Amino acid sequence: MMSSNAQRSIVRWIHIIFGLPILGYIYGPQEEVQQYVSVFRFVFVPVILLSGLWMWKGHLVTRALSKGSG
Repeated sequence: MMSSNAQRSIVRWIHIIFGLPILGYIYGPQEEVQQYVSVFRFVFVPVILLSGLWMWKGHLVTRALSKGSG
């Protein structure tokens, strides 16, 4: 099993990497950005939200799963 520090670091980098294209979406030219709207809506935003929630409340999920399996 992965240590909690390693897991947190991986989730943090996923959050950062998937958050960077949002800057291009906000500051990019509207003509070019319009073709990527669905990618941002259905890929980037959910990954950012889930990774943020995992960093915030992931310890409760792992605690609940470990109690249920044991």
